[in-house]
Amino acid sequence: MKLGNRQSTIGNALVECVPNFSEGRNTETVAALARAIETVETACVLDRHIDPDHNRSVITFVATPERIVDAAVAVVTRAAELIDMRAHKGEHPRLGATDVLPFVPISGVTMEDCVRLAYEAGARIANELSIPVFFYERAALKPDRVNLEDVRRGALELLREQIAVEPARAPDVGPLVVHETAGAIAVGARPFLIAFNVNLKTSDVAVARQIARTVRARHGGLPFVKALGFTLSTRGLVQVSMNLVNYETTGMTAAYNAVRDEAVRLGLEIDGTEIVGLVPENALDRSAEYFAKLGNFSEDKIFEHRLLACKSGGEPTFLTSS
Repeated sequence: MKLGNRQSTIGNALVECVPNFSEGRNTETVAALARAIETVETACVLDRHIDPDHNRSVITFVATPERIVDAAVAVVTRAAELIDMRAHKGEHPRLGATDVLPFVPISGVTMEDCVRLAYEAGARIANELSIPVFFYERAALKPDRVNLEDVRRGALELLREQIAVEPARAPDVGPLVVHETAGAIAVGARPFLIAFNVNLKTSDVAVARQIARTVRARHGGLPFVKALGFTLSTRGLVQVSMNLVNYETTGMTAAYNAVRDEAVRLGLEIDGTEIVGLVPENALDRSAEYFAKLGNFSEDKIFEHRLLACKSGGEPTFLTSS
């Protein structure tokens, strides 16, 4: 996918958007989603990550604050056309075809700006697509919706049952019924986070869930760490999947070491590690144990490298997980 003359259209004020989609097996669908983003001026796809076990993909893109909502709505619209949640099966909890749509300040914008962008995008998604919208993280309108895991509790299946009858499950904007094929969506604003996974040499998902519970902040584990345990059926492994929401306080080294120590205590070995999406240069410790086990790392996984390529009109090299 050529980036054309984007070096002349991308300015210094930039917002990142990292939509997560409920499709990780049809690569053509994910490619079509990326193309929908890049139909919008200044929008540039930096990375896409595809996981067949989670049946989920993550696309990272940037655009100017004036056009980021246009690009976000364009890809949510395309996802609603291409992904049918009635047939979706996958390991990862999800609300809809586009599960989450976070806006992240990169340069020349504030978190408050990103909150306003989230509200603008949410209003358009509700009005133009009739998809119920829940605002989360810094854009949350209710205290019990700050944490994404609270918004997504029970996933789409439970939301279908409760959205019209439980006031606490009503969307912030949009209809009191989930979209028949596209479901619902969580739209938010947040700081840069690192999605970091550790895979274990076992097929016992209960162990991964036990370790995830031990290391996650919510249950007294590491600060600013969210964690879940999943089965990777295509690999015969299980995974501790983590979001490091403040990587400067708890980075990949600390997260990996905590998972490794619990695994060793339980008599398990680490199979490998992976980064989902992009990672800032200053977050990497190339001498750390986790780094040697990264199965999908290249210099193109570094956010600053991808952004520079975007600004200079370079061609991205997309990586997928298997």
